[in-house]
Amino acid sequence: MASSRWTTTSAGFMPPHVLERIASHGNERLKQCARATLQVDAQFRMRNASPAQARPADSSQPGEPARYIYSARNQQTLPGDLMREEGDPDTGDMAADEAYQWLGATHRFYWQVFERDSIDGEGMALLGTVHYGQDYDNAFWNGAQMVFGDGDGELFNRFTAALDVVAHELTHGVIEREAGLVYADQAGALNESLADVFGILVKQHHFEQSVEESEWLIGKGLLTDRVNGQALRSMANPGSAYDDPVLGKDPQPGHMKEFVRTSSDNGGVHINSGIPNRAFYLAATSLGGFAWEAAGPIWFDALTDRRLQRDSDFAAFAELTVSCAATRFGDGSQETQAVRRAWIDVGVLS
Repeated sequence: MASSRWTTTSAGFMPPHVLERIASHGNERLKQCARATLQVDAQFRMRNASPAQARPADSSQPGEPARYIYSARNQQTLPGDLMREEGDPDTGDMAADEAYQWLGATHRFYWQVFERDSIDGEGMALLGTVHYGQDYDNAFWNGAQMVFGDGDGELFNRFTAALDVVAHELTHGVIEREAGLVYADQAGALNESLADVFGILVKQHHFEQSVEESEWLIGKGLLTDRVNGQALRSMANPGSAYDDPVLGKDPQPGHMKEFVRTSSDNGGVHINSGIPNRAFYLAATSLGGFAWEAAGPIWFDALTDRRLQRDSDFAAFAELTVSCAATRFGDGSQETQAVRRAWIDVGVLS
């Protein structure tokens, strides 16, 4: 079970071990960017958004988003200056317009597939801040809004460039409100995995990709062509996303026999998430077709099930997905069998 020593709602996309590697192996500018990002991340992980922070109006129409895109103008003040709100035309600022588009795609996915109206299910306003910090190599959810850096331009592009990154951060808000998974150890890795699962589902839904057509890569388009890698994570083959002199080699395991025990990264939340990620990939590809029609709803049912505890481990969540599959599709259904087999294949169930 997860420890209670980390309970912050703040969750960042970039694994700390990647930034730490850059801080020791990059050129002088990249080292500085990585260290500055790590410093900012340490601060936001220790505090949540102020409950007194004034918020713009939520949506008044069910199923219609209320998006507000701000610019921090390379400072670290949130939310920043309002650049675009719901219904406004393009600003001409690529990051702002991408954030607006991808938040819309994510909202549309949750509404059309699960009839969930925004993060809280009640039309919560979607706040996104772009141009956060100077060459900031991360994106995060702080308990109230999504925040995106511009990247350093050498290793990482702007963090709004990838739809699944935006969807990943918005999903942290959904996870927070539904399960409140402690951001540490196996519960924290589940938190990260669920953000990846729904991130890839949003991407597949938006581009109408079947499980066979999807590349199952998280953060594709985030890496520049100077990096020897495809993305930050591979759900199909954890540990294969990148192998680069500066970034190092992707350390994600895809099986419990390779589970990484570490005190860093809140107990390896960005590392061990590869195991439940692969379980979802195996279940979805076994069933075929569109992942949001079978595997996705099973995972969503488990996320929103009151039996999911804040400190649930992999095995508890796995059993819950099997139970949810049986409830939705039947005890002996191919869906239930596929889900159980997926968890067995990654060594979580036996």
